[in-house]
Amino acid sequence: MIERYSRPAMKKVWSDENKFDKWLQVEVAVCEAWAERDVVPREAIPEIRKATCDLVRMEEVLKETHHDVTAFLRSVSESIGEESRFIHLGLTSSDVMDTALALQLVEAADILAKDIDGLTAVLEQRALEHKHTIMMGRTHGVHAEPMTFGLKLALWVEEMRRNTHRFAEARKAIAVGKISGAVGTHATVPPEVERIACAKLGLEAASVSNQVVQRDRHAQFVTTLAIIASSLEKFATEIRGLQRTEVLEVEEPFEQGQTGSSAMPHKRNPELCERICGLARLVRGHALTAMENIALWHERDISHSSAERIILPDSCLVLDYVLNIFIYVMKGLQVYPERMKENIELTKGLVFSQRVMLALIDKGLSREQAYKMVQRNAMRSWKVRESFLGLLQNDPDVAKTLSNSEIESIFDYGYFLRHVDETFQRVGLG
Repeated sequence: MIERYSRPAMKKVWSDENKFDKWLQVEVAVCEAWAERDVVPREAIPEIRKATCDLVRMEEVLKETHHDVTAFLRSVSESIGEESRFIHLGLTSSDVMDTALALQLVEAADILAKDIDGLTAVLEQRALEHKHTIMMGRTHGVHAEPMTFGLKLALWVEEMRRNTHRFAEARKAIAVGKISGAVGTHATVPPEVERIACAKLGLEAASVSNQVVQRDRHAQFVTTLAIIASSLEKFATEIRGLQRTEVLEVEEPFEQGQTGSSAMPHKRNPELCERICGLARLVRGHALTAMENIALWHERDISHSSAERIILPDSCLVLDYVLNIFIYVMKGLQVYPERMKENIELTKGLVFSQRVMLALIDKGLSREQAYKMVQRNAMRSWKVRESFLGLLQNDPDVAKTLSNSEIESIFDYGYFLRHVDETFQRVGLG
């Protein structure tokens, strides 16, 4: 992995050290909540706050217990002594694990939110830069009508703004803890302890739970990551298409000394965009697994647990990674306006076919008559590579309806760009 794209902050979120630190934060918060209800002695809290988890010791105990929470609790207990009897009072393992997982997800979400904002800002900047950079619009991979590169990027800006909104909702969905005991009845830990502990941790307390925080929340989160990753694949795919040798209207950054092929020294491949596309597929696969995790037996089983240990860290790590790759790509994206103009001219003026047809209709022809007349000349221009304008001017049927000067006036690229400024205003771009 190139160092530029290394994401140490996100890696730290999903480290064992952070995970078990979050477990300990939950345990301490619950003890503090019990103390506020005078169940745990208040004088015990300072000592409880000194508790630590020795990962080496925990690993030793785990070999005996085969249960990570009991191994964790023994390591923590050994770090403080008799006050340890108050730790995990009335709790079940999922109270700690699921609430701590929410803390990890919130940390990860805050990193991703900054990434999303960063990409949106870069897209806004590049959209404004190329607001009037005319290029060929394509449908089915075939030339359609002219547009601007800025309009293409403004479309991406709006999509990322929708992703921002989706992501905020997804973050809210997973910022939820539960401290409700074995099957969620609060029999061993009252709702007030849950409320106090979750508030101390900056989380909402689940209004109702069974033994786990419900996995539709996590599915919403991972699915949202998958949608964002899919947006990035869409953007990256467009750059890949525009970087093809036959098109070459844009090009991802290619640095001094970089090589594109071990065999062909001339190669400048869109490998960063291809990497984004490949990794986006991974996140979409994780979204399916997250949805499969919603259905658990009765008040819970742990079929979701093993999968989550992969899909939650991986999805966050991958999206953080590809967002930052794409920020780099868009900051350094090479745009070739002259090539864009050359490509517009490849079809000898065929891009004005709809305008000619509408002009004929405006003169009184039926749509069917106008369409056939224009298509006849368009197909000839396509086949023999002759000027579409010239063919129209030499067509006696067209000449009966439109003069040469009227036809020439139709061949104006400015017509296609009349509403670009208005569209940018609608998007909120100056």
